[in-house]
Amino acid sequence: MALDELEAQINLLLTSIEENPEDIHEIHELIRQKLAQMRALGLPMPADLVELEQKLEAGFEDPQSGS
Repeated sequence: MALDELEAQINLLLTSIEENPEDIHEIHELIRQKLAQMRALGLPMPADLVELEQKLEAGFEDPQSGS
């Protein structure tokens, strides 16, 4: 799978977060899967997506986040 295709899929997931914030856990998992695919293929990891992944991880681990 090409980098452009994976990035496009991730962008669709990000749009889904904006439109359906109640589904954030499911969408977060899908983003993690896409990033894992990129890593497995040895593709360059876009810094903004790595940062987003870290923020999502931190938000789900924080008991004060209400998640």
